[in-house]
Amino acid sequence: MRRRFDREISGMAAEDALGNHPCRGVRPASRCTRSADKETLQAENRMRVCLTRIIYCRCPASLLLGILLISQSAPFATAAPAASRGADEIRVLLVTGMDHPAHDWRRTTPALKEVLAQDRRLRVEVLEDPYRLDSQDLSRFHVVLLHFCNWERPDPNDKAKENLRSFVQRGGGLFLLHFASGAFRDWPEFPTLAGKVWDRKNSHDPRGPFRVSILEANHPVTRGVGSFDTDDELYTCLTGNVSVEVLASARSKVTQQDHPMAFVHRYGAGRVFHTPLGHDERAIRSAGTSELIRRGCAWAAGREAVQPGKIDQGLVR
Repeated sequence: MRRRFDREISGMAAEDALGNHPCRGVRPASRCTRSADKETLQAENRMRVCLTRIIYCRCPASLLLGILLISQSAPFATAAPAASRGADEIRVLLVTGMDHPAHDWRRTTPALKEVLAQDRRLRVEVLEDPYRLDSQDLSRFHVVLLHFCNWERPDPNDKAKENLRSFVQRGGGLFLLHFASGAFRDWPEFPTLAGKVWDRKNSHDPRGPFRVSILEANHPVTRGVGSFDTDDELYTCLTGNVSVEVLASARSKVTQQDHPMAFVHRYGAGRVFHTPLGHDERAIRSAGTSELIRRGCAWAAGREAVQPGKIDQGLVR
């Protein structure tokens, strides 16, 4: 038995020297370098080291162990680089942590993350302190989503404002949700950045049901999305002199006028999506509003929206 095993090992060594490696059809490194990448070459080198040890030990158990180790540590189909696997990711910084007393950000923030997660490209990082915008590296993100209002508190400082402004100016996406229109009250540039802001002389209809009418059927945010019913606050308080493209509107029972429920505009090289919808977690999770949230976020990032009906329904509660 020992002699037969010695002959087999000697034959393997001889074939290896001739370039006819018997194990799993692997060729010598001199041939592999023409067609394999560095990782595969290193795997084959480890294989030859193991076979050399097997020949030295002359032990069938060592032969089995060497083959098992090679099969675990040297896969021939290499994994894609992390950058390639994450090429479709849309990184979103969700800025929250303070709001008007009527807005419970501790409840709406998880609901908003849940809605965004239905588009698996969206990767959300939460910042629960808007004042820390002055120290954030916003270049790591595709979109900054403002979900706060510094109600009866001072604005974030000038460094935070310039960090946000320059991010959008250079091509970053900005998304404003609900009462984010009331943030940065003492920043003269904010109305231009946001498109429209909260007018303190006006307010909103009482919370209740109303219909949101889609006005631009061919815009990427609203393409394929029909008009829908929701139960929310209908803002009649937005004002501004910036030219915006209104994508959706609703008729106020108080003013008997139509008011914008979703609109977009450009700031420098950046895209801005703004919706006053989303008063609480129930409003955020409503089918039509959640669809606008996901699609508006993708558009702000410069990406195609996931078509209606193709979101990950398994994540819907």
